[in-house]
Amino acid sequence: MPKAEQDAYDRRPLHERIAADLRDEIMSGDLQPGASLPSTQRLKDRFEASNATVQKALQVLKDERLVIGRAGASVTVREHRQETIRPADTGQPAPPGEQYSWLTVANGRGKRGNIELLEVAEVQPPADVAVAFGLSEGATAVMRSQVLSYDDVPVELVKSYYPVELARGTAMTERRKIRGGTPALLAGMGYPPRHTVDRVSARVPTQEQFEALQLPSDLPVLRTFRVVYSDDQRPIEVTVMAKAGHLYELQYEFV
Repeated sequence: MPKAEQDAYDRRPLHERIAADLRDEIMSGDLQPGASLPSTQRLKDRFEASNATVQKALQVLKDERLVIGRAGASVTVREHRQETIRPADTGQPAPPGEQYSWLTVANGRGKRGNIELLEVAEVQPPADVAVAFGLSEGATAVMRSQVLSYDDVPVELVKSYYPVELARGTAMTERRKIRGGTPALLAGMGYPPRHTVDRVSARVPTQEQFEALQLPSDLPVLRTFRVVYSDDQRPIEVTVMAKAGHLYELQYEFV
C-alpha cells in the first residue's frame, strides 16, 4: 500500500468507527428520534464486525445520550437534536437592571439557566489572549471562569479575561456574580461593545473541559475565541468558550 494510502487509513478502533458513522446518521436526521437502529446482525454484516464490537459501539452512543436500549433488545434513537446557539443573541449588554442576556435566552428556550462562578483571579493569561490584548511578556489580566448550565446539565465552560487597568476596583475582580454580566458593567463604565470577532475551532477537550462539561468521551469541543472591542478598537474582553461538539452547534447569519 502506498504511503499516502497508509496515512489516510482510519486507525481508530472499529467500534469507534461504527459509532462515528451511526452518530452522523443520528445527527443529520437519517435516523429519526424514536427509530430503531438496525439489528445487531445487520450492523455486524454492514461493518464486518463481531457482536462484541457492535455492542461496544452502541454503548458509546448510549453514553453520549444519543440512543437508549439494552443488550438483547432493540436500540432506539433518543429524542435529540443538536442545540443551536446563536452568538448574536447574547452579543449586546443586558438593559439596565436586567439579568445577563444568556439567562434570558435560556428562559426563552424553556430551560432553566444557571451560571456557576468557579474562579476570579489576576493571572498571566494564555499566549493567544495576551496577543489579543497586546500585553507584554509576563503581564497579567483579570480572569473570570464560569460553567453555564441548562437544567443542571453543563453547557459551556467560559473563561473571560479583562485588562487589569479596567477591572481593578470594580466588581469584575470580586468573586460574585454581576447583575447583567460584565458586558453591562463595561458598558456602564463607558466601554460599550462596538465590534466582536469570533474564531471557532474543534479541539480535543482538555482535562479541565472534559470534567467541567461531564463529557462521555474525548469527542471534540467547539472552542470559540472571542475578542470584544470598544471605541477606537480597544480590546476590552477576551473570552474562551468550550461547548460539547456533539450536543451544540453555532449559527451565524450574514447579510
